[in-house]
This record gives sequence, structure tokens and C-alpha cells, in this order.
Amino acid sequence: MKTPIHLLAGGPESDASHTTSLLAEALRTCGAARPRVACVGAANGDHPGFFHRMGALFKAAGARAFELAPTAAPAAIDRARAVLARADAIFISGGDVAAGMETLRAADLVPLLAERHAAGVPFIGLSAGSIMLSRQWIAWSDPYDDATAAPFDCLGFAPLLCDTHAEEDDWKELRTLLEFQRPGTCGYGITSRAMLRVHPDGRTESIGGDVVCLERTAVHQPPRDA
Repeated sequence: MKTPIHLLAGGPESDASHTTSLLAEALRTCGAARPRVACVGAANGDHPGFFHRMGALFKAAGARAFELAPTAAPAAIDRARAVLARADAIFISGGDVAAGMETLRAADLVPLLAERHAAGVPFIGLSAGSIMLSRQWIAWSDPYDDATAAPFDCLGFAPLLCDTHAEEDDWKELRTLLEFQRPGTCGYGITSRAMLRVHPDGRTESIGGDVVCLERTAVHQPPRDA
């Protein structure tokens, strides 16, 4: 049976104690008193500093162990599979969304992650990791030319679109992504101190801070000449 997915924003206003309280709330869905958490650092090249910082927060939140499922080195993928297979919860870390998805696909880890999700293992994302757990994100082949923007698929375990801690620029990238969606599609802006809980039936609730919903409106088409 699938469990809720938790999408944390992170960001400059999210201090350690607040993040720990959000992680503790997310870990309550694990079904294990002291869960073993696997860390997927694909979006940041398995950055040691990030791994150790998040490990301290997860252990303060109640995790028994916080293990790296290494993705940066091809020779370590078997270890990554073993760590993911025994995890009570899986954490997708922050960094770069496109690089993270490219790394997961190159390592052929997406099917295993999908299998673990279908088996009911809780997933927790932070910043770019939250976006990776959603349906799609946006990329520019030329960062100086908006005409080169195009969406790409993410893991899709959370059946929605989202962005994180981008309130200062009024969710510019999320608004661009919504331009490629059907009218009425909602994109969730998870502000810096917030966590979005996504239930298996698609219901959402915000915890710890504000989450805004930006709706894709219909584009007005001028009438054709008779």
C-alpha cells in the first residue's frame, strides 16, 4: 500500500530545528519506530557535506541510520541498490533537478525507485529532490532564450507539479512550466519553511509553512477572420 510523499522546500528561512520537526513528521509514516533512511544524492553528486548535514537532521528526527545510496560513481551502483532495497524510507536530496534525473536514468535506478514506491516505502524530498519526485520540470537549452524552454519528465511519484523556496522571484520557473500544461493545471509553490504532504489519493496538505497554488489559465485565442 502506498504511503504519503513529503516534499520539503528547504531554503534560507528553513533552520535546522524547523527542518528536523518536519522530517520527524514525515518519518511517522514509515511504520518503523527507528527507520533506516536511504539518501539519494544524485542531484548534488553525492556531496559529502550535504550528506552529513542531512544525516544529522534525520537522526535528530528519529532515524536509526542514514545511508548513502551512491550514484556518482558507476562502480558503486550495486551498493546503491542494496541500500535502497533495505531502506524503510528514501530521501531524495537537493541540488540540480536535471542533473539528478539524468544520473538516476544513467544508473538505471528509476525502476527500482518505482518498485520501492509501489511497495509502500515512504519518499521524502528536499528542494530539487522534491521537484524530482513530482511529474515534470523545466529546462532551457539556452538560458538566455525563453523560446528554448521545454519540460522534461521526473519520477512522478507525487502526481503534481511543484517548485520550492522560489517565492522571492514569484515562482518564475514554475510559471514557465505551467505554460506547457492544460488549462486548470495547478502548480504548487512550496515556500521556504513549508512541507507539502501528498496522500496516495492525490490530496495535499501543507505543514510548517505556506504552499501556494498557481493555476494555468486558458490562453485567449483571437477569433479567426471569416
